[in-house]
Amino acid sequence: MAVKRALARQMEQSRQARGLSKSAMGQRIGTGRPRLDRLLDPTNTQVQLNTLQRAATALGSKLVLGLVS
Repeated sequence: MAVKRALARQMEQSRQARGLSKSAMGQRIGTGRPRLDRLLDPTNTQVQLNTLQRAATALGSKLVLGLVS
């Protein structure tokens, strides 16, 4: 859950820094406001990787995942 909290915080900060409303970000992702609210909710862990990827692209960022040993 810590990863989702961190991602949600980063996405929200990036959205605000770019001056995007939640509605505008939802349009860029191709989803409605309720689904975007769930994506940005740090306690909601039910999110798909493709949704995170679309959100990153909408914010002009890349989603990078990896394992570290």
